[in-house]
Amino acid sequence: MFQGKNILLGIGGGIAVYRVAELTRLLIKQGAKVRCVMTASACEFVTPLTFEALTGEAVHTDLFDLTSERDNLAGQPNWTGEVCRNAGRNMDVEHQMGHIQLARWADAVLIAPATSNLIAKLAHGIADDLLTTMMQVCDTPVLLAPAMNASMWESAATQRNLHTLQADSFSVIEPASGALACGEQGIGRLPEPQALADAILPLLLPQALRGQHWIINAGPTLEAWDAVRVLTNRASGTLGARLAQYASAMGASVTLIAGVGTPHFGCGVQRVDVKSGDEMLQACTQVAQGADVFIGTAAVSDFRFANVSDKKIKRADAQQLDVQLTANTDIVASIAGMKHRPKKVIAFAAESEKHIAYAKVKLQKKGVDAIVANDVRNMDSDTASGWWIVDGKQGIHEESIEKCNKIQFSQEIIKKIMELKP
Repeated sequence: MFQGKNILLGIGGGIAVYRVAELTRLLIKQGAKVRCVMTASACEFVTPLTFEALTGEAVHTDLFDLTSERDNLAGQPNWTGEVCRNAGRNMDVEHQMGHIQLARWADAVLIAPATSNLIAKLAHGIADDLLTTMMQVCDTPVLLAPAMNASMWESAATQRNLHTLQADSFSVIEPASGALACGEQGIGRLPEPQALADAILPLLLPQALRGQHWIINAGPTLEAWDAVRVLTNRASGTLGARLAQYASAMGASVTLIAGVGTPHFGCGVQRVDVKSGDEMLQACTQVAQGADVFIGTAAVSDFRFANVSDKKIKRADAQQLDVQLTANTDIVASIAGMKHRPKKVIAFAAESEKHIAYAKVKLQKKGVDAIVANDVRNMDSDTASGWWIVDGKQGIHEESIEKCNKIQFSQEIIKKIMELKP
C-alpha cells in the first residue's frame, strides 16, 4: 500500500506511544520507509531503541546534534547528489541542516500522539526541540493524530489551536472514544494503527477524484430461508472495500454498500450495511442516481426463497423438502438502466470457465460501460487476476490484468475507470 513512500513519524509524549510502535511495523510491512523523531517526553514512555529496532534507522531526538543527523541522511542513496526538494532554496542536501533534511526527505509526516502541549506549540510557531523546529520548514503534507484526556480534547484552547493548524493545511484525524489511560471514559484515544495508516494514504496520492461521487457495492448477500438458515455466495468483500478505500484516498466521496462480512478500510468511506439482495438493491438505487461511478463487485445471490419461515424448520418434520426459489433483481443492470444513471457503470463477473466469452455477453446484456471478468477461485484469496473488457469504437476490447494482491488489483481497476470515457 505504501510501497516506495517515505513516512516521517513525529512522536509526542503520551501513553499512546506504544501504539505508534504498532503503526510503525504496519507501515513498514506495507512497503513504507519510516524514520522517527521523538520528543523528550516521548522517550520517557518508550525508548528510542524500540523504534530503531523496528525501522532499522537511527531515531532523531536532539535538535543540536545536527552534524550526525546531516551525515546520517546525506549518506543515504535517496539524498546523494540530489537538490533540495524546494527548488527556491536551490541548496545541495549535504549543506542543509539536519532538521531541514528530515523535513525534505518525507513524502508525508504523521505526528502521533499529538498531545495538547505539542498542538499548542505547533499552532503558535514555537520551535524549542527537533520536532517543532522541523515543522517550521516542513512543506510536505502533515497529519495530526491527537490523543489526550477527553476534557483536554474538548477544551476551547485545544480546539482553537486545531482550527489554526487546519487553516495552515494540517490534516487531523479525530481521536477515538473509549477507556482512557486516566481511568475516565470519553473521546481522546489514539485511533487504531490501521485507521492511522488509512488516514495517511490520502496525503500520498493525487486527489484526481475530488468532487466525484462513487458508489461501490461489495460482499455477499444473505437470503433467509428460516430463522436460522440462509442462501449466500462465497465472497469476502475485500476487493470492493479496497476499491472504496482507494477512491476515497484519491479524493472521491465514496458510498460503500456492504454485504455481511465486508471488511472496513478507509476513514472517509460512507458505509451502508445490508444483508439481503433486496436491501442491497434499495440502498444502491437510493444513492446511485446522478453519481459519477457505480462499481458492482458484490456477490449478490441470484435467487431468494419464495417462502420464508420466521421459525426454524425442523428436520424431524420432513425427510424431504421441495424448495421454491425466486430470481433476485440484477442490481448492476438495474443501475445501468436508470433514467439518470451514473456516468460510468462497471460490473464484475466471477466465472469458473469461459471467462471472457461470458463476460462479453454480460457487458452488452447489462448495458454497462465496462466489465471485469475474474475467476471464482479468487473469491477466498488475497490475490486477484482477470480481464478488463469494454465496448469501444472498434468493437469489444479485452485487456488482461496479471495476478497480484487485491490492493494492487484495485489500483489498476481505478486507473482504468479514470481512463474510461463516459
